[in-house]
Amino acid sequence: MPYEFKLPDLGEGVAEGEIARWLVEVGQVIDEDDPLVEVQTDKTTVEIPSPAAGKVARILVEEGQVVPVGTVLIVIGEDGVAPGPAEEQPRAEPAPQQEAAEAVAPDDGKVRATPLVRKIARELGVDLASLTGTGPQGRITEADVRGAAEPAPDAEGRREPLRGVRRLIAEHMTRAHREVPPVTWVEECDFANVDLKQLVPLTLKAAAEALKEFPELNARLEGDEIVYLDRYDLGFAVQTDQGLLVPVVRDVDSRSLEEVDAEVRRLAEAAREGRLKPEELRGSTFSVTSAGKLAGLFQTPIVNHPEVGILSLGRIAERPVVRDGEVVVRPIGYVALTFDHRVVDGARAAAFGLAVIDRLQNGESPA
Repeated sequence: MPYEFKLPDLGEGVAEGEIARWLVEVGQVIDEDDPLVEVQTDKTTVEIPSPAAGKVARILVEEGQVVPVGTVLIVIGEDGVAPGPAEEQPRAEPAPQQEAAEAVAPDDGKVRATPLVRKIARELGVDLASLTGTGPQGRITEADVRGAAEPAPDAEGRREPLRGVRRLIAEHMTRAHREVPPVTWVEECDFANVDLKQLVPLTLKAAAEALKEFPELNARLEGDEIVYLDRYDLGFAVQTDQGLLVPVVRDVDSRSLEEVDAEVRRLAEAAREGRLKPEELRGSTFSVTSAGKLAGLFQTPIVNHPEVGILSLGRIAERPVVRDGEVVVRPIGYVALTFDHRVVDGARAAAFGLAVIDRLQNGESPA
C-alpha cells in the first residue's frame, strides 16, 4: 500500500508551511527516518524525516509552495496505478483558502498543474495546454507559467520569487508596520566604560534591569488589554545568509553576564549555521539589535510584533564631545528606541532609554 505523507502539525499554532527543499526525488528508494523534506514555517526551517520506507512514487507539492497543515506532500511506495493529477489524490480536508483556490481553478483533465499554478496562469493569460511541464511527472510548475508569460512592456531587471526566510521577514515587517504606530527616540551614549567585545550581552542585561522599572515596555497589547509580562526573555538580532533572525535569551534578568554572553554566542552561531530550534526563536518580550560597523549613526528599528519596544545601537566611534567644559575624544554611539505609542508614552520611553544608557555609561557590573 502506498503511504501518503501529509504536512504534520509542527506545533505552536503553526497552520501552514513552505516547502523549502525536497531531499528526495521521484523514483528514489528511501528508508524510514531518511531526510525527506525541509519545511519553512513562520518560526524556522524544520527538516522532516520520512515516516515510511519505499520508492518515492509522486511528489505533489513543489518547492516554494505554501500549503496548510494536513496537505498530502508526497506518496511513498508504488501502487501499480498510473498516477493522476495531484488534485485527484486523496488528501486532508483543505484549509479555507485552499478551498477557495480550487473553487476558481477546477481540473479540466487536460493538463497537470496545481490550483495555484492554474490561478497564476489565468492571471498572466497563459494557456496551460500549450506548455510542457518540467515538474514531477510532467506537472506544470509556476516557473513554467511565468517563463511563458509575455513580459510586460515596462518590465525589466532580474526577478526572483519572494520565498523562504525573506518571505517570512516581509510578512512580519508588513504586519508590524501596519499594526504598530511607532515612535523612535534617540540619544548618545559614551561607551568608554563598556567592554565592546561584550556589547550585546551587556546591553541585554542593562535593558532587562531597566525593564523592571518600566514594565509597559515589557508588555504586549492583546485586544483592548495591556498584558504586563513578568519574565525577561530578550531577543537579539542576528544577520544570516538567509536573512535576519531574532533568537531569544531566556531569563536575562536572573542570569549572570557570563551566562548571557555564552548564550548569545551559542544562539548566534546556531542562527548562522541554520541550527536554531523553533522554540529558540519565539516568546521574546523585548528586543535589542546592533549592526556593529555597518550600523550607521543610528537606526529607526521596526518593533518585533507582538512586542512593544526594540532598542538599537548605532556605530560606536571616536568623536569629539564636551566634558567639564573641555572638548575631549570619547567612544560615542547613538542608542535608539522604537516603541508602540499605543502602550508607551514618550516620556516613559525616554526615561527607559536613559536608564539603559546610564547603566552602560557608568559601567555597572550586572549580577
